[in-house]
Amino acid sequence: MNARDGLQLAMYTGALMALTPWLGGHILRAANGERHLLSRFLLPVERLIYRTAGVAPDEEMRWTQYALSVVWFNGMGLVLLLVLQMLQEYLPLNPQGLPSPSWHLALNTAVSFATNTNWQAYSGEATMSYLTQSLGFTVQNFLSAATGVAVLLALTRGLVRRSTRTLGNFWADLVRTTLHLFLPLSVLLAVVLVSQGVVQNLSPSAEATTLEHAHQVIPLGPAASQIAIKQLGTNGGGFFGTNSAHPFENPTPLSNFLEMLAILLIPSALCSTYGHMVGSRRQGWAIWTVMMLLFLAGLGLALWAEHQPNPALGGLPNLEGKETRFGIANSVLWATATTGASNGSVNAMHDSFSPLGGLVPLVNILLGEVVFGGVGAGLYGMLMFVVLTVFMAGLLVGRTPEYLGKKVEAREVRLAMIAVLAPCAIVLVSAAAAAVVPAGTGSLNNAGPHGLSEILYAFASMTNNNGSAFGGLHAATPFYDLVGALCMLLGRFAVIVPVLALAGGMASKKVSPASTGTLRTDGGLFMILLVGVVIIVGALTFLPVLTLGPVIEHLLMLQGRVF
Repeated sequence: MNARDGLQLAMYTGALMALTPWLGGHILRAANGERHLLSRFLLPVERLIYRTAGVAPDEEMRWTQYALSVVWFNGMGLVLLLVLQMLQEYLPLNPQGLPSPSWHLALNTAVSFATNTNWQAYSGEATMSYLTQSLGFTVQNFLSAATGVAVLLALTRGLVRRSTRTLGNFWADLVRTTLHLFLPLSVLLAVVLVSQGVVQNLSPSAEATTLEHAHQVIPLGPAASQIAIKQLGTNGGGFFGTNSAHPFENPTPLSNFLEMLAILLIPSALCSTYGHMVGSRRQGWAIWTVMMLLFLAGLGLALWAEHQPNPALGGLPNLEGKETRFGIANSVLWATATTGASNGSVNAMHDSFSPLGGLVPLVNILLGEVVFGGVGAGLYGMLMFVVLTVFMAGLLVGRTPEYLGKKVEAREVRLAMIAVLAPCAIVLVSAAAAAVVPAGTGSLNNAGPHGLSEILYAFASMTNNNGSAFGGLHAATPFYDLVGALCMLLGRFAVIVPVLALAGGMASKKVSPASTGTLRTDGGLFMILLVGVVIIVGALTFLPVLTLGPVIEHLLMLQGRVF
């Protein structure tokens, strides 16, 4: 890695840190319905939406009502997206005349976009029409992202409110987040991306003749509008099959930098928003610091691994699967950011990373994507680890654990454990099944430990709602479509429901004054404990299977063997 790469990494983390408090304040104002720069234009639209939908935004919900609203709304979006795909060949804005996908692929894709996963077992430009991509996928990119933020807002209210049973109004949270946060930022980013060369039109694919006199079809379409929200909403679904390695999705170094920044921008800013909402900015920055430490540790390991000479390649650095326009450092930074968040977009092939380089994105996902994580989802996932850390610290000192002045009791610990361990169990069970049945192993392109890594990565990505993949696995089969769809649904809602249940229980509690024995949750000691809990839970759960996959593959690579 040269000095220019180091400078870019410093600029990236510096920009992220500088924008975090500004955007965090904006999110707070938007969530509270307060006025901001665009209120003059957006508040009338917000009121119109409420009147049209018959929603009373000030009507508070209990956690059960909030959870049912989340499940019902996202379920309806899933059904509508499934129907749109199945009718695709009969609907307009399909200049290529693309047929409707198979029912199992359509179901997998509908679940994928409704759960903020954006797992794609297809190539976008060759499978989905402009109408499906724009009306279906882009709309779900907004709504699934806003759902994650809404759940985080409800959890935060539950932590700070006293002796109440309500957590706010899901419909108000959804509308305000979509209208005041995602929409303006997406329009701004889309315009900038168009200026860099990202395509945005409804024209049919162009045809050209190459210098070798071969026929070439050049795909076009409304890409920029989807790319903007796929990054800002930590969705990640590519308009084109090669995702952000495609020059029409990511044409320049500036577009590459801005898209990478957009991946972590809102998850990072939500830490600042959280600090404001709980009345202590230090609480938000403590969690942000833990996330950044985990992010930098993974980034450092991946950069080291990808710059090492590969004995299997004659001692050359590993350039396979990387876009030469961006190089190793940008590929590694993107891979670390996109799997730290539940984004899933790629500008390089993760399947071609070195064993340890590919281990970092895999571990980021397996930790529950709490290294910033998805918009809202990453922070409420990290707060579950916070609850567990507070509980374990309380056991060490022999007193009832407390967080933000409220006692953390057996019910809260059980719910946090469910939210943390349910995705882990789903990943291990589904990956184990795929590794032993012919329908699972028949899709492998690689044998040995790398094949196991491909299976593990696929189910980790789907269950934790990431969407990226080790591309050597052929996942467009009924087995992977159906089992993957179930994993995505369980991975999303087996976390959201316990989180909201925990929020409802905490909201009803009184606040106890801090004493000399109260553990501070905004200091260095607590941050160290929190990092340890996140790593230990991940290590105890996944160390055996990681040893059989990327670790063994690395040792074999040192002997010149590849898979």
